[in-house]
Amino acid sequence: MCIAVPMKIVSIDEQSRMGKALYSGNEMNINLSLVSPRLGDYVLVHAGCAIEIVKKESAEEILGLFEELEEAAGGGKTTHETG
Repeated sequence: MCIAVPMKIVSIDEQSRMGKALYSGNEMNINLSLVSPRLGDYVLVHAGCAIEIVKKESAEEILGLFEELEEAAGGGKTTHETG
């Protein structure tokens, strides 16, 4: 099974179509070739590529579900960055 993770865009390099996004307080480099987000948008990221722009509410709902799964698996509570 493959899972795409919601992340918040914090920087965009238009020339290279790369950007930085936040997930759980960590900043990651992502490829933006498939979408055209703006700073502050949330995107679903799979294998390092943003594949869809999502509404903030949807991103927060998905991140909340990830937290519930982590707790149920005994991994403790995680926190996600929604800014």
